[in-house]
Amino acid sequence: MGRVTERRRVLRIRATGTTSRADTLVAEEPLEIRLNGKPLAITMRTPGDDFALAAGFLVSEGVLGAADELSSIVYCAGATADGSNTYNVVDVKLAPGVPVPDITLERNVYTTSSCGLCGKASLDAVRTQTRFPLTGHPPVRLDTDLLAQLPDRLREHQRVFERTGGLHAAALFTDRGELLDVREDVGRHNAVDKVIGRALREDRLPLSGTVLMVSGRASFELAQKAVMAGIPVLAAVSAPSSLAVDLAAESGMTLIGFLRGTSMNVYAGDHRVAPRRAAAGV
Repeated sequence: MGRVTERRRVLRIRATGTTSRADTLVAEEPLEIRLNGKPLAITMRTPGDDFALAAGFLVSEGVLGAADELSSIVYCAGATADGSNTYNVVDVKLAPGVPVPDITLERNVYTTSSCGLCGKASLDAVRTQTRFPLTGHPPVRLDTDLLAQLPDRLREHQRVFERTGGLHAAALFTDRGELLDVREDVGRHNAVDKVIGRALREDRLPLSGTVLMVSGRASFELAQKAVMAGIPVLAAVSAPSSLAVDLAAESGMTLIGFLRGTSMNVYAGDHRVAPRRAAAGV
């Protein structure tokens, strides 16, 4: 399988002088996802947790929603002309009876490591396709002191980021702050897919009562993935997009941006957030 990091020679220029040395870079390679043997999508990702990435992607697309709907995920042998395996092609086989989407009409695209399919059509699709509506579950109530701890706790587990400075991360916490999982990837949406895919394979969907914490901005696609997995709270250290806020408001999800220390903006679903009370006389 591919390596998570690679070494490259770099010329370092500093005020104190110039040196030549090896630098550690995050690996980025294409992953082709096939569904029942037919090409579905290609994404640029950091190798590792590829099966979880593929499973999470199919949750986001509304294809999978439970572990028993997944028959197998395998690397495709002979992925090159000489018959060697690059470990860059995976084939997902659905369990008997699980509907197979018409991938000639659905999403059969190349997605970069930074963005995917967005737009009003996607907003409508998420609203109608999610299996896990965010209403009807036991209410989640989050203390702002707990929320303030999540970015630092996420950063503590970004091991590859510490070596490269080039990875996004996604972490899943319980509403009491217990860390359930954390994944890294060159693509922020891939990191989220890896978290969701691991949960699917462990038959833990829907992820009600959880908080998804991401290291970058909260794009529409990340909000989409959270809604499709039944995650009621999405928090990000940076800004959300307008479409992400629209989706959060329409689906009943809590969306928090600029979560840095005790400061945060709640863009939707503020009924799940319990602000700290101001001191008397302040």
